[in-house]
Amino acid sequence: MSDVAKEAWRKYLIQLQVNPLRTKALTSGVIAGLGDALAQKISGIKKLQLRRLLLFSLFGFAYGGPFGHYLHKLMSVIFKGKNDSKTVAKMVLFEQLTSSPLNNLLFMLYYGLVIEGIPWVFVKDKIKKDFTSVQMAAWKVGPMVAWVNNQFVPLQLRVIFQCFVGLCWTIFLNLKARSAAIKDS
Repeated sequence: MSDVAKEAWRKYLIQLQVNPLRTKALTSGVIAGLGDALAQKISGIKKLQLRRLLLFSLFGFAYGGPFGHYLHKLMSVIFKGKNDSKTVAKMVLFEQLTSSPLNNLLFMLYYGLVIEGIPWVFVKDKIKKDFTSVQMAAWKVGPMVAWVNNQFVPLQLRVIFQCFVGLCWTIFLNLKARSAAIKDS
């Protein structure tokens, strides 16, 4: 790793200690925007839709980072900071039954209502139609990600780890939403 990268990482870790919520919110916003930029490129959008990218960043900044920060803080209290296999299994179950469905539902609402500007009645129908398949897909990957995150990643880095996994998930959800929009056209 270069000296510049090492120094940037060192300063980032200091910010995580000094301003954890702000740092996680900003990190989540940047990574959410990056995920959308990649999703736009992969899905064939020729010109980057800046408004959409900024709205994704806003979601990461205002919801993703803060939610992850407080979720992991709460879990460290509930599970007393333990990370033995039995406790991690409980943490994974807790996460998958609470935050996973909530995050997917809120993302689908935000994507439809705010990013795409679709009226509530259509967003509600889309959620009824797609939520189960989205959540089932999340449960295929989420438990493994949660296990690795809770077993091996230090508490202060768990949100960042989830952000990078979320980048991939954002691309998946974008492509799913886009393919559904193309089918409906």
